[in-house]
Amino acid sequence: MDSINKYLNQSAEVASEQQKLKPVFMEIAEEVLKKVEQGGTVFFCGNGGSAADSQHLAAELIGRFKKNRSPISSMALTTDTSIITSTANDFSYDDIFSRQLLGLAKEQDVLIAISTSGESKSVLNAVDVANSMGMLTVGFTGENHNQLCEVVNYKLQIPSNETGIIQQGHITFGQMLCLFLEEKLFN
Repeated sequence: MDSINKYLNQSAEVASEQQKLKPVFMEIAEEVLKKVEQGGTVFFCGNGGSAADSQHLAAELIGRFKKNRSPISSMALTTDTSIITSTANDFSYDDIFSRQLLGLAKEQDVLIAISTSGESKSVLNAVDVANSMGMLTVGFTGENHNQLCEVVNYKLQIPSNETGIIQQGHITFGQMLCLFLEEKLFN
């Protein structure tokens, strides 16, 4: 099928282009490491596939990526259905992540906000709260300029407009962050 070949070719091209993102990734990874070394927690948030990525990456840090080691403090803000649904019902869906940060986060923490569009209001509200608390904020998004790029301390933009391919990049860089933290913290 032509559509399958096109998708695979696009995926391979974007994967090759991601090499150019290594310098910004390394800068992000070093900043996250500093926060974790100060006792910070790495929080993740996102909607849909980005929610799944958030859970996946938090699990890699709490469990393990490659090494049997102590947990790295991490939490996906996408997992507590009682908090999410009560917040959406009593306040607004736009507050599902920001309310959790208000109750759980500290200045030495990190928020990794994942949004392929960079326009998700619930994600942007979480970044606003994290910034107001003095947290380190990182946005994983796509190549188009978007609101998320404007509000985070660091942005990692996957060079694609195709949602599935952007998500491939997000999980690749998220797993590289897990690998980096394991290597640096548990040498």
